[in-house]
Amino acid sequence: MKKIEHIGIAVKDLKKSNAVFASLFGEAHYKEEEVASEGVKTSFFKSGPNKIELLEATNSESPIAKFIDKKGEGIHHIAFAVSDITSEIKRLQKEGFTVLNETPKKGADNKLVVFLHPKSTNGVLIELCQEIE
Repeated sequence: MKKIEHIGIAVKDLKKSNAVFASLFGEAHYKEEEVASEGVKTSFFKSGPNKIELLEATNSESPIAKFIDKKGEGIHHIAFAVSDITSEIKRLQKEGFTVLNETPKKGADNKLVVFLHPKSTNGVLIELCQEIE
């Protein structure tokens, strides 16, 4: 793993949360994007070399809607950049981690993504991200 790619935060209202984080960082989000397959609308902020992704559910069956119903708004996942997502999946499975989607799927911000089950990562949902070339 190369670095923390971003931290994902589940929010109920993206427009209101964008305003909060714009005030916090002193600048507006640089990108907003919908990932229909995941039932989510996202926006991204930069803070120095780091990124924050805000996630709002677009339907009640979305993983974000279910997360907010169960735990409320807050940190949803930590994403790590990888150079070869397929190799990382195999390596992590050999190490005993539970991969939620063994086939990488297209995520936000031009990334292929895979998630590791929180039960195998001390309660933290981990996302692996590889830039789509």
